Amino acid sequence: MRISVSSDMDEPVARALLAELRERGHEVLAHGALRPGADARWAVCSETAARDVASGRADLAVVCCWTGTGASIAANKVPGVRAALCTDAYTAHGARRWNDANVLALGLRLTSEPLLKEILDAWFDTGASTDADDRANVSHVARLDQAGGTPTF
Repeated sequence: MRISVSSDMDEPVARALLAELRERGHEVLAHGALRPGADARWAVCSETAARDVASGRADLAVVCCWTGTGASIAANKVPGVRAALCTDAYTAHGARRWNDANVLALGLRLTSEPLLKEILDAWFDTGASTDADDRANVSHVARLDQAGGTPTF
């Protein structure tokens, strides 16, 4: 699987993320502080990784910043992206299952390497729900993208 990864800081957990994804057999597209010479501002590198997903250049993305909130906000501004800030494996599982999230946002401050592996296990081991209500919610979010945020009741 091709995974786009961005981080605004070259922190040990960001480097561990790259190594773990490669060890799991994924092709990694690095952005921000993880790619020499790239723009490492969280808004810019998170958008770049999210656009990789929206365009089909990547299957999924992982965006990182100190708290994860800025990275998730920036990624969610890209139409077609459903970014979820996940601080534990249960949240990552739910984001993939119920929200069909295609971008994982992580906070560099609180994510340890063992926790990172647990979150990635849940993220990659969980598929999107086929439940009609869950799919209807994801479809509603997609319509919000198309409507530019205008209610689509």
